[in-house]
Parts: sequence; C-alpha cells; structure tokens
Amino acid sequence: MSDISVVIPTYNRLWSLPQAVDSCRSERGNVEIIVVDDGSTDGTWEWLRKQPDLIAVRTDNWGKDWAVQRAMEAARGDYVRFLDSDDWLTPHANRDQLDMARQTGADIVVAGYEDHDDATGVRQIHEWVDCDDFIAQQLGEVWSSHYSAFLFRRDLVRDIPHRQDFALRDDRLFILEVAMRKPRLAIYRQPGFVHRRHAGERLQHTAGFKRDLGYWTYISIFRKVLAMLEAQGELTLRRKRAAIGVLWPNVRTFAKAYPAEAAEIVDWIYRLDPEFKPPVRAVLALAYKVLGFATTERMLRLRALWR
Repeated sequence: MSDISVVIPTYNRLWSLPQAVDSCRSERGNVEIIVVDDGSTDGTWEWLRKQPDLIAVRTDNWGKDWAVQRAMEAARGDYVRFLDSDDWLTPHANRDQLDMARQTGADIVVAGYEDHDDATGVRQIHEWVDCDDFIAQQLGEVWSSHYSAFLFRRDLVRDIPHRQDFALRDDRLFILEVAMRKPRLAIYRQPGFVHRRHAGERLQHTAGFKRDLGYWTYISIFRKVLAMLEAQGELTLRRKRAAIGVLWPNVRTFAKAYPAEAAEIVDWIYRLDPEFKPPVRAVLALAYKVLGFATTERMLRLRALWR
C-alpha cells in the first residue's frame, strides 16, 4: 500500500516526461508513480523501462481516458493525483498535501497552481479562491483551479472514470462528478503544480472541427450535470446561474459554425433562468428578441465575412 499514487498518461512527450516524473518523487511518504505510455513512438517506453522506481504500463494508443483508467486499476495509494506529462508538481506538494489530508481527514486537498510560459519564461500564480459551494465553484461561479493541483482520497474517486464520450473535456466532467459527492475539503495555500504553456499539442488547444467539438462537449457536460443535480433536488438558482455564466460564451462561439444547434441551447438557458439577460450590447439583445438567436448570429457572421 502506498500513501499517494500519481497517475501520468503520456504520448510522445519524452521531451517533458522526465521532469514531470522527477517532480513526483518525494523525500517523505511512499509515492508510487504510474506512467501509462499510450503507444508512443519517440522512445518513451524504452526510457520508462530504465526507471526502477516507476510503474510503467504500455497501451495501444486508445487515448488519455483509457490510459488513466489503466493507471487507476494499478493504483494502490490512499490518495491519488493526476498529472499531464508536460506539467510538473511544485516542490513538496505531495508531502505537504498528504500531511494536510491526514491531519484534517479531507477527501480532497485543493490548491491553486502556477502557469509557466515556455516562450517567455514568465510565471504566474493562480491562487485558490474560497467558495462556500464547491459544486457552484466547479460550475463556474468563481475560478476553480485545475484538478492536477488537487490530492484526492482514492476511495472517493476510484469508481468515477475519465469518460471517453467527453474526452476533450474529461477532467471537467470528472471534477463535477466528484463535487456532487460532497467531499470534505482542505485548502493548501501554495501552488500544487505548474501548468506548462508551450507550442506543442494539448487537448485544450484545438482548431476547426475539433475546436467546435470541444465547445459542444463542454455544453453537453453542463447539460448532463445540471440534469443530475435536478434529479437529486440540488439544482439551485445559484448553481444554474453559475453554469449559465460559463455556458453563454461557449454557446456564442459555437454559434459561429452551428447557429441552429446553439439556439436550442439558448432556449434551454432561458428555461433554466427565465430572468437571464444576455451580457451583450442593448442593440444585440434586442436583435435576439426580435429576430431570434440563430438569425442574429448568422447575420453577425455574414457581417464579419464582408468586412
């Protein structure tokens, strides 16, 4: 049995993986590092086989979600955390968050994180924001950090998968499902990990159809979660409005390519909150009311093309 299992899925990131792995090694506490190589062709597997203190698993390029599931099957830690192979943990995060979890009995030790820009070397700290409704926070009421900064009690999350159907935004659905279990929280007031911004491919950096699919996936997650909350009698107006605040800009961007489908989501938003007022200029709000959302967005698109 280990204290912490760190789950690292990876694909062709030998350029960054050693730093990610090294950051997980702890001077105190029993930390098992589970790296799932999802069919890399850059020498990742050969490197992993030379690391005696890792649990290395090889899969056939089925994607991040399946890689994470394989790692969770192997995990034996009391606590677990998830880390992308191009990011890294801050010094002592494992040690200090574990101590806090043990001392408080928390299900999750939350934290903020640090951004690192490879191109400029600039770093920016995003501190944890306190909120008295963890579900509303994860729905978007206030900034909610990143789940790689969190340490989870494994028994809490062992049966919550990273769902392949929502792969482009799987971590958002995961943390919302976790929040609905009403976990006990402890707050680590230091950054929990470093999120690297780089020119390479990341799941959240998409274009064209994948970008639009990402918006639709995000919208679908919120519809799913709000339906679950409603079925449990826990969909408060506060939570509705938190979700709408995030949904609105996603819907408007999605409408550039799919105005009719976006209009259906807008109708649903108004059913959620009949008092919702779009955060747009008065003339645009009037156009939505008179012409309809889809027609207005089509006209805006045509206007942009003719500029």
